[in-house]
Amino acid sequence: MFRKEIKVLDCTIRDGGLINNYQFTEKFVKAVYAAICDSGVDIIELGKKLMASEQYPTSKFGPWNYCDEELLKRIVGSYQGKYKPQLAVMYDIGRIDLDGLLPKKDSVVDMIRTACYVPQVDKGLDVVKRCKDKGYLTTLNIMAVSAAIETDVIEALEAVAKVPEMDYLYLVDSYGSYYSEQITHMLKLYSQYIPVEKLGFHGHNNQQLGFSNTQQCIIEGVNLLDATINGIGRGAGNCCLELLLGFLKNPKFDVRPIYKVIQEEFVPLRKEIEWGYNDIYGISGVLNQHPREAMEFRSHKQKQDHCLDFYDYVTRQDVNVE
Repeated sequence: MFRKEIKVLDCTIRDGGLINNYQFTEKFVKAVYAAICDSGVDIIELGKKLMASEQYPTSKFGPWNYCDEELLKRIVGSYQGKYKPQLAVMYDIGRIDLDGLLPKKDSVVDMIRTACYVPQVDKGLDVVKRCKDKGYLTTLNIMAVSAAIETDVIEALEAVAKVPEMDYLYLVDSYGSYYSEQITHMLKLYSQYIPVEKLGFHGHNNQQLGFSNTQQCIIEGVNLLDATINGIGRGAGNCCLELLLGFLKNPKFDVRPIYKVIQEEFVPLRKEIEWGYNDIYGISGVLNQHPREAMEFRSHKQKQDHCLDFYDYVTRQDVNVE
C-alpha cells in the first residue's frame, strides 16, 4: 500500500469533461484545483489542449477542451497555499497545434500527456519528442489496447523503446474490460520494453474494477496512477481518487479536502450530469466495447435502464431501441 515512489495524477477535469463537453464553470475548476492542492496529490490534469476546428468548435466545447494559457494561469493563481501540484494537459493526435506550443519556461504547464491509438504510436512519439524538446515532462497514453491485436501492441512497444526521452508510458484500460490477470499480463509485456517504474495506469470502471485494477498495478510496481474525484469520467468513470488516497497510506496525502469538495461541489453536480457504474456500462465492459453506444442508449430516458434490450442491441440481436 505504501511506496514513496508512487505518484498520483488527478484527471477529474479532463476525463470528467468528456461527460459535459468541458463545460465546467471556472468556479468549479478552482474548487477542484484547491482540493487537489490541499490533498497533496502530485499532478493535476486540467483538460485537453486541442485546437478549435469544425469537429471541435468553441460554440460546443467548453474552455477545458482547449486549456488556454491565460485560463490556466488564473486557476493556478487562484490558490494561495504553500503546495501546488504539477500541472498537466492532454494532446490528442491529429487535433493539436504543436507550432503554438510555448517553451516550458513560458508556461504554467509542467507535463503534456499524448493520447493515441496503437496505429498512431509513431505520430504520438513524434509529439512526445517535440514536447520534450520544449522542456516538458511527457507521457504516451496508448488507448484501447484491449481491442488491439497483441502483435500490433508489441510492434508499438518496440517503437516506444527507441524513445528514451519519454518520461512515462501508460497502460490504458479504455473500455474497463480488463481483469487483474490481464493487467498483470499487459504490464509484464510492457516492462519488457520499458522499465516498470516508468509505467503509468489509467483505468475505467465499467466492470467496477477501476480501483482494484489500480491496486494490481501497484502490486506489479507501477509508480504513476490516475484517478478522479468521486470517480467522475466518461461512462462508468474512473478509479476514485478518495479511495486511492486512503489505500496508499502515504502521510503526504490528506483525503479530507477531497471529501469536502465532493460534498460541496460533486453532490450537486450529480443532479445535472450522470457518471458511475450501471448495468449498461457493465455490459460494454464485459463485451470490451467503447462506451459510446452505452452512452447513446442511456440518453433515451424511457429505456435507459433496459439492460436486456441494450445487451441484445450491442450483440446485434433484432431489437428496436428507438
